[in-house]
Amino acid sequence: MFSALLETRNAAVTVAVFTGTFFAALAIGRLLKRRAGVRLGLLFRLFCLALAFYAAMWAYGVPLQLRTHVASAAALLSTAFIVALVNRYVWDFYFERKRQTPIPHFLREVVAGVIFLVALLLVLWYGYHAERWLTGLLAGSGVAAIILGFAGQNLFGGIIAGISLQINRPYRVGDWLQLGERFAEVMEINWRSTRLRTNDAIYLDIPNNEIVKQTIVNLHYPTEVHAMRIRVGLEYRVPPNLVKDVLARAASSANGVLAHPPVKVFLVDFSEYAVIYEIKFYMGNHARINEINDAVRTNVWYELKRQRLTVPFPIRTLQLERHAGPLVQEGYAEARAILRGDRLFQCLPDSHLENLLKNSKMDYFGRGEAVIEEGAEGESLFILLRGMAHVTVVKQGTNVRVGGLRPGDCFGEMSLLTGERRSATVRAEGDCYVMEISKPVMAEVLRDFPQCLEQMSELLARRKMENEGILKDAAISADQAGKAREYKASFLKRLRTVFEL
Repeated sequence: MFSALLETRNAAVTVAVFTGTFFAALAIGRLLKRRAGVRLGLLFRLFCLALAFYAAMWAYGVPLQLRTHVASAAALLSTAFIVALVNRYVWDFYFERKRQTPIPHFLREVVAGVIFLVALLLVLWYGYHAERWLTGLLAGSGVAAIILGFAGQNLFGGIIAGISLQINRPYRVGDWLQLGERFAEVMEINWRSTRLRTNDAIYLDIPNNEIVKQTIVNLHYPTEVHAMRIRVGLEYRVPPNLVKDVLARAASSANGVLAHPPVKVFLVDFSEYAVIYEIKFYMGNHARINEINDAVRTNVWYELKRQRLTVPFPIRTLQLERHAGPLVQEGYAEARAILRGDRLFQCLPDSHLENLLKNSKMDYFGRGEAVIEEGAEGESLFILLRGMAHVTVVKQGTNVRVGGLRPGDCFGEMSLLTGERRSATVRAEGDCYVMEISKPVMAEVLRDFPQCLEQMSELLARRKMENEGILKDAAISADQAGKAREYKASFLKRLRTVFEL
């Protein structure tokens, strides 16, 4: 009777242990799935059953052999639980969410296989005492692994390098890299190679194990703003500070060059025939490097031309400066004809007109460059010899086009003759050739011919009345005549003040 009761109690305890273990393990799994998002499937339920069965056998006192089988099954099935935790907390949470690094399915499967293999080896070693068999197996597999390693070292090296790149993330898709002498944009990063595209739309497929062997220069990290450099050689006779100002001004106005950080110019070398300067400028997305380099070099050419600075020829080349003579004479001939027909200069005799031309500057302006800017101080007037330009004024914060200029047009004379600031901006529509008459040159002419003051003041008064809409035709009323005399006297006084006459 006592033995029957004991058997009944053992059976009840066994059922209770089985049921409690199974539902406790299942509850833990459900809690992890709902609270932490751990993905658990059929293998986890089998693990719960095996664990509950093993616990029940242990509580009931079943002989070791059966318990060993059940424990081994539970250990192998537990790998599903471990793999689920690794997928959730290592791959999903740490890499993909925290590090923003996508993990391919291939890597997940490899790690899961390694976990199962380790569990299997442990079960065989400790559960079934297969030390001798495992030693021979591991020795044979080691030889096979060495053979496979030599055969697929490039493939495995690329995969390992790909894993390293995905974890460390030295670059991302869309970044521009400098690899040796090449610049290329990252288009795709996979576990074998990195695919890039150059500015010439040439695609490069470089194995990851080759990329990690060299220095990776990421032009877009931590931001896409980065510096580029262009070198220019100038003559030794030109003061370096002057050259630096000229080059900085030219590069700063180039389309695509960032205003901040500002452009810097360095004197970097004294070569055989030139002083070498380096322009350092900042840009954004590297995809525009060709356009921005072109804009910087183009602006440098025009600015050097205006400043009468030249890039010297190699010392082994014969340079004949007189080749520039016909072009200058041609420009002077055009300017002479224009000045002779302008009412502002009709009072001058030919000798003084020639002297005026001789002491004036001829400048080139490229497309989009400002010849004069609204609001700036002006101590010179300009004559457009070749090309086209347009005139704009700022109204309510917006540039409004108010007119155009053609060859032969004169502009900027109001600022020169009255001392006023520039009232508009004149910008070249294409390549322009412009003559500039400065204040000292004009002052010398007026000192020799003070009678020109009367004619100039009258012309300025008439232009002011035309601009104000007071004078619309050739006929002048009494009121308009009075206004004209008032303006003329005012301009005459200002001319004498400006030119100290």
